[in-house]
Amino acid sequence: MHGTTLLLIEVGALLLALGLLSRVADRFGFSPIPLFLIIGLLIGEGGMIPLEESGEFFAIGSEIGVILLLLMLGLEYTATELVQSLRRSRRAGLVDALLNAVPGAAMALILGWGPVAAVALAGITWISSSGVIAKVLRDLGRLSNRETPTILSILVIEDLAMAFYLPVLSALVIGAGLLAGATALVIAVLVALLILYLALRHGRIVSALFSPHHAESLVLGVLGLTMLVAGIAQQVNVSAAVGAFLVGIAISGQVARSAEIVLSPLRDLFAAVFFVFFGIATDPADIVPVLVPAIILAIVTMATKVATGWIAARRAGIALPGRWRAGLTLTPRGEFSIVIAGLAVAAGLQPQLAPLATAYVLITIIAGSILARVPDTDWFKQRMLARRLPARPTAPAPAG
Repeated sequence: MHGTTLLLIEVGALLLALGLLSRVADRFGFSPIPLFLIIGLLIGEGGMIPLEESGEFFAIGSEIGVILLLLMLGLEYTATELVQSLRRSRRAGLVDALLNAVPGAAMALILGWGPVAAVALAGITWISSSGVIAKVLRDLGRLSNRETPTILSILVIEDLAMAFYLPVLSALVIGAGLLAGATALVIAVLVALLILYLALRHGRIVSALFSPHHAESLVLGVLGLTMLVAGIAQQVNVSAAVGAFLVGIAISGQVARSAEIVLSPLRDLFAAVFFVFFGIATDPADIVPVLVPAIILAIVTMATKVATGWIAARRAGIALPGRWRAGLTLTPRGEFSIVIAGLAVAAGLQPQLAPLATAYVLITIIAGSILARVPDTDWFKQRMLARRLPARPTAPAPAG
């Protein structure tokens, strides 16, 4: 069979299956993310039905999926809202780094992998998945919730921190000198600050480039600008997700509202591809030897991430249910964790780091996607309400 023909058959069959699974998930009221991941495991390397021709399509599509998810999140908020959220959450960002990076570093040292691997595993456990969380927030209809800006500010702080972390990690794993590492770090930080400055100060100029009344030019222009900025950012070790998010922040007014409408179908398509490809890239056989450390690490760091969200939401004046929603929503790790593990393993660092990271991310994505729904359940609401209600006073016994 011709390669192109097989590519069309594989992609078509898989997208059809994803559409049916998404309908089933919607029918029963849960996120389709775990189903997408399981499908990826079944058709990936070592799976039951491995793909032959469409692997590259899904690899590229997954990158576009993350970019679109973060662009659409950025379109929901203005530059002023972003700055206010970052100011309110800067202390929460420090707490986030401390609570979630230390367990990863400690696990690497316990396993005897050495200090460089400890730095890598610290990053894997620290950074939440912007792509997964964006999908969860949209699926659960929480984009307008009071706690959502707090969640997004923590994600942005984490993504911006990657501008510092990735160049340092790259220098460590390849054994580069101090000067080379410092140069890479300075370049990355300057580019991140430039993108942030343009987004915050000159957003109106960016919006003026597009017409909200011409769908074709709007789709092509916004998508082109987003991918261009994301690519430039990634070239200098700044997160492509940060670039995409800041483009969304820079676009405002009617242009932003129109862009949300016309880009939503593309986001849904490529977001599904992202989650499937994550499963495709995983060989289930490699996960078994590191499953126990991955489970322990997932339990510990999901708890610390819940604490992070709780603390940040409490400081923002969010009520008790919103604190739980913030903490549980932040638990999934994803694209950054895999990037960090791939960077370390490609440089010849501890080979078991990649399967450990994959198992860990899969556990947190599946568990986190389910746990994020818990605060909306009736039994959880009743339990939280019961805790907040004062106990009824006991009636005095009748005299005599």
